[in-house]
This record gives sequence, structure tokens and C-alpha cells, in this order.
Amino acid sequence: MPFSNLGLSKPLIDAIAAAGYDKPTPIQQQAIPIALKGDNLIAAAQTGTGKTAGFVLPILERLLTATTLKKKRVRALIVVPTRELAIQVDEKIKQYAQFTELKSTALYGGVDYAPQKQALIEGVDVLVSTPGRLIDLYGQKAVYFEEVETLVLDEADRMLDMGFIEDINKIIARLPDDVQNLLFSATLSNPVRELARSAIDDAQEISIAKHSASKSNIEQWLVTVDKDKKSALLAHMINEYKWEQALIFIETKHGAAKLAAQLEKRGIYAEAFHSGRNQKVRAQLLEDFKRGKLQYMIATGVGARGIDIHELPTVINYDLPYPADEYVHRIGRTGRADAKGEAISFVSKDNFKNLCMIESRLGHLIERREIEGFTPRKEVPISVLNYVPKHRRPE
Repeated sequence: MPFSNLGLSKPLIDAIAAAGYDKPTPIQQQAIPIALKGDNLIAAAQTGTGKTAGFVLPILERLLTATTLKKKRVRALIVVPTRELAIQVDEKIKQYAQFTELKSTALYGGVDYAPQKQALIEGVDVLVSTPGRLIDLYGQKAVYFEEVETLVLDEADRMLDMGFIEDINKIIARLPDDVQNLLFSATLSNPVRELARSAIDDAQEISIAKHSASKSNIEQWLVTVDKDKKSALLAHMINEYKWEQALIFIETKHGAAKLAAQLEKRGIYAEAFHSGRNQKVRAQLLEDFKRGKLQYMIATGVGARGIDIHELPTVINYDLPYPADEYVHRIGRTGRADAKGEAISFVSKDNFKNLCMIESRLGHLIERREIEGFTPRKEVPISVLNYVPKHRRPE
């Protein structure tokens, strides 16, 4: 099915073609017609499935015939959990709106208020924002919500995990009663469903999350290794495999800085990307990584859903993430738009239960490989594919 069959106007079709896309992904095929009708929507879609276009394109289409802008007013509001994702979504909007007169901007913390306030004064059709900065500027009367037609809660599960529920409820309470609500989440967990029940009436629901959990174009494998040997193993594999570029996920910002220093001692240059670094540094690192000027980047969870690189060949889980859905998010940074990708995880014995939960989520075992010289002293047991955590077992 071509994009032209989805009810989009020529300026948007031309922008999609200019971006190099020829046919919609499953989430786009399902979400765009629903959103174009003005219906409320709850959608489960993983990273790398094209979900951003799934809500941006119908928003732009519905705004094409709207009236002129007023200062400090916006007509579509997209709320996201992180600065990186705000910037990424805004870039996509500008790309898809390039042949229209529609304007967008992104609001996020860690930078000066003045340019963001000025953009709002000049007029914005689509506003992308993190919850805290949006509430802040609303309180300063820098933005008003009475003309908002559509609200998107993107990465809703991540926002709840990060403790934004109070801010989200404040935003929803200040919007017009007839606003269209679109909620996108990697998983429809109980907290997400509770948010949806309280905030969204008569919503249609679609889910492609399960189908994208283990995409065939991503080669997944793991290496069993003792915890104290992981940095040496990573350095060995970088030298052995000579990856063109790799995104390395680690759990803590202290761990990211430490690993970067350990690699440097072994003659490997890598940068740490985490919330402890200021916004200007993070933005430059992200730009360098996107342009291929930075070969290896070590990221904490803050970057898991805010890094969009079309041809990223390799993702490495230096630390195995928790919960299992976070694994799916991380490997979704590679293999985008049906390109080939590789996802490698380092697993030590203390990760065993976590590994079982991930493999149960995927519905298959992850191939195990051993690297010569790094066979673990503490053997990782054979996986239990139908593993059920204690708190979910029947009494």
C-alpha cells in the first residue's frame, strides 16, 4: 500500500518521498486513518516501527486547512519524556512539513528560556515538549492551551516510569474538553492503561508491539562473561570486529564514565552520553554520532528512546536492561526501516533471571556465543523460556 492511499495531501506525500520512504509501516497503516478521522487512539508500538510518522502525518494533514496562528497558542501538542526525543520528533515534523507553511518547535529543560519563548510568540502549529518545561512555561503564561486540537502522549510508559504522571495530569486538565487524544506506548502496561482510562474516552486500540519484539532483520546474540571481565571483553571485541559504529548501553552514568575511561586506557575512544552531562554537550555528542564522527557512544537509559540513526549497525547491551521491554527498545535502535542490524548482550550469572524474562518476552532463546579467553568462571545456566517472576506466579 502506498502512502497516497492513506488520505494524505500532496505536500505531505512529496515530503515523504523526499525522505526516501515508499510505503507505510504497519503502525502507520493502522494509526494514520484513525487519527485522520479525529478519533482517539491508544497504540502499542516499539521503537523503530515508524510510529512518529504515525501521529505526525495525520496531525499535519488536519492542520493544513486551519486558521492563522495566534501568539503563544498551539494547535497540536506532543508530550515526550526526554530532551533528545523532543528534538528528534521536532526534526521529523519539520521534515514532513517542509512543503507546507506549518511551523513547529521543541521545548525542553537545560537550556535558556528566551529562544523558546520567542518561538512561541512568533507562532507555532505543533509543539513538542517534555512535561516539566511545558508546565513551567504554561505557568509563566508563555503558552496557552485553549486552541489545542490534538494531544499526543508519546512513549507514555517511559513518562510514567520517570515519574511524570502528575505533570501529565496537570497538562490534560488544562486542555479543551474536545481535544483528540493519541497515546503511543511501547507496552500497554497496567499504569499505562490506567492513564488511558482516566484521560481518553472511546479510544480505538491497536498493537503491533508483539510482532516487532524480535524483528528478523536484527541478528541477536549474547556472550556469557564474568562481570569483572566485561570491559576487557568489550575492548577485545571492538578490536576484533572493528564495528563501523556501535551504541553501547549501560545502566548508570557513573558506569558510563568509568567504561569510557577504561576503553581509553586500551586505546579506544568512546564518549559517555548521560543525564549528568549538560544539554549542549549531549546535543553535540548526538550530532557527532549521527554524522559518524563519533564511532562508539556509551549511553544510559536516557538515550534509549531519543537516538534515531537510520543505519546504526550495532547495539551492545553492556548491562542487561530491566524490565524486558527495555531490551526491545534498545535493540530497536538498530535495524531501522528494515535495514540489517546486530544486537549483542553481555550476560553474567547474576543476570540469569533477567535473561529468562527477556527471552520469554521475545518468545525465543537468544543465541549464545563464547569468546575465546573470556569463558566465565561462573557458568550462566540454561535459560528457562517460560520463566515467570515470583510476583506474577499464582499462589
